[in-house]
Amino acid sequence: MNYRNSRENRVHSSVQKPFSYYSCVIPDQFTCAPMHWHSEFEINYVWEGASEFTCGEEKFISSAGDIILVQPNVMHSVYPCEGKNQVYDTLVFSAEIFGGTESDRYIQECIKPLISGSMRLKTHITPAHPYYGVLKTSIENVFSCAKGDTPALDMLMRSELFRFFWILELEAEIDPDFSEPGEVIRPALEYIATHYYEPITIKQLAVSVHLSESYFMNQFQKHVGFSAIEYISHFRINQACKILISTQKNVLETAFDCGFQNISNFNRQFRKITGYSPTEYRRKFQKEQH
Repeated sequence: MNYRNSRENRVHSSVQKPFSYYSCVIPDQFTCAPMHWHSEFEINYVWEGASEFTCGEEKFISSAGDIILVQPNVMHSVYPCEGKNQVYDTLVFSAEIFGGTESDRYIQECIKPLISGSMRLKTHITPAHPYYGVLKTSIENVFSCAKGDTPALDMLMRSELFRFFWILELEAEIDPDFSEPGEVIRPALEYIATHYYEPITIKQLAVSVHLSESYFMNQFQKHVGFSAIEYISHFRINQACKILISTQKNVLETAFDCGFQNISNFNRQFRKITGYSPTEYRRKFQKEQH
């Protein structure tokens, strides 16, 4: 099945610069990263705090010092833990960063299987990992290069990523018949992402994945960790947060643009998810961006 149009729309890389670096604080900077996927690799390094990660079928609470690796096309999300912030760095990069050509054996045997999913690496790397020390050093160097952002540092970043993946591939799991868990609900996530500003029913979502409503609701809860209705609310509020910070639209316009037909319900859901009213959120975080 082709999920080209179901992926995250943000462009993370280019031919000249095959990576993007993000300094993140959740939930202060953004309320959550709803379930999504992209064709690039992603590495997160947690500096402090904790949050709830879902990567494929793996769910865990992150801690300071953790390294989280997301392989291409794997569904993943990040939600805050109640009462806690998480400060972390994120690097999203395409396979082009490894260089080489189609005929190079390391591309065929070591890189392509990571993209297809037939080779699975450890997702959640904690200080208990036997090679944590050297992995942490490599990742710290990678992020230092990303922040420096020069062509010369791109070379060092590439070498450190090679070291990082070489170590992890020593304990890789090989499965030629690998199929990404939760693949069945991807069309429903895409439907929400492209229709969140419209009324959405469980029936519509179940039809989009060709499942009965009851089985769909069960599968959605299993793979996303929220009911479909809860996820839609989180997705809409996350979009509203972006609008409030990046535009001058008033609260009523923002609510309607994000699929809320009732301003009271919007205000209630916004405070429930972010801890702020829409006006308070704009005042606090729009100011911090300047």
